[in-house]
Amino acid sequence: MADNPDLQGLAGLIERQRARGLESCADAGVLLDKAAAAADLVALLTDDPARSPESWDMAVILPELLRDFPGRLTAVALLPDAAREVARRFGVGRLPSLLFLRGGHYVGVLEGVYDWAMLAPAVERLLATPPSRPPGIGIPVTASPTSCR
Repeated sequence: MADNPDLQGLAGLIERQRARGLESCADAGVLLDKAAAAADLVALLTDDPARSPESWDMAVILPELLRDFPGRLTAVALLPDAAREVARRFGVGRLPSLLFLRGGHYVGVLEGVYDWAMLAPAVERLLATPPSRPPGIGIPVTASPTSCR
């Protein structure tokens, strides 16, 4: 991150949003500990803003969203390295995303940026949704440097 001014700027923006209810987290394990302790947690999974400029937007939108759900959500933002780790674990296919967890268990995900008129109703539905198994089979697919012959 030290060499990437976009990531430094995103980290700074997220830190400034702390006063508005958005906590920063650089470690996936810490996030999962927080999620297990929280009734309802929303994790902003960011991407490198150079690749996905929507990460800037989501870091501004999420604190605004929290105002519509006072006291109902704990919000944490993960920077890209930790976000990718959590995304793999919960089957999230696109960053940035809002990942919803209840007591540490998967509830759902909103991938990408939503129109404001659709965002609050989607969150309301997720808050009423019981935890379930994350999508996918839970085994990350990676490319192998060797081929079968």
